[in-house]
Amino acid sequence: MITVTYFTFGPFQENTYILYDETQECIVVDPGCYGREEKKELVDFIELNKLRVVKLINTHGHIDHMLGNNFVAGKFNVALEMNEHDVKLLLAAPTYGQMWGIAAEPSPEPGNLLSEGDRVKFGNSVLEVLFTPGHSEGSISFYSREDDFVIAGDVLFNGSIGRTDLPGGNFDTLISSIKEKLFPLGDDCKVYSGHGPVTTIGFEKEFNPFL
Repeated sequence: MITVTYFTFGPFQENTYILYDETQECIVVDPGCYGREEKKELVDFIELNKLRVVKLINTHGHIDHMLGNNFVAGKFNVALEMNEHDVKLLLAAPTYGQMWGIAAEPSPEPGNLLSEGDRVKFGNSVLEVLFTPGHSEGSISFYSREDDFVIAGDVLFNGSIGRTDLPGGNFDTLISSIKEKLFPLGDDCKVYSGHGPVTTIGFEKEFNPFL
């Protein structure tokens, strides 16, 4: 069984996820830790729970989801994994940060590229990769069939959807991704988003004004 823990980090209030199971192997998804105290909080949790970081993953390449990439990759000696369509976006993130007065450390380039149908394995657990563009060209989500949850990045939020006015965004593509890739996961499926509280597919079907 996968345990999902998240921290809300950085100037963008982004959700950074740690997923682990009974083997104590874990993956870090979208490290938005910014500054010494947030990095310490992340490491303290990992060390306190005696976890071993085996993967670093980005759902997409926007700046708020990559602020801690360089730190996590170096601290735990893991290579970044993401979708190929967001690599340019990722590498340009520090330049965008300058416009907002945010000193973003450059991210390492990905060591592995993830696509629809790939499987992310750690410990005894498996996540299925779903290609869910629209918020960005290379947005991907991670579905646990066994534990019935999805890490959706900025594709779907509690009561909202990801922005489509940023580089790589497209409203129609985003809505198609939600309805064709996330809705079929079932009403009880938990949705862990890049910002805000946890929701479910069923709740968003009924109450999300964009859907």
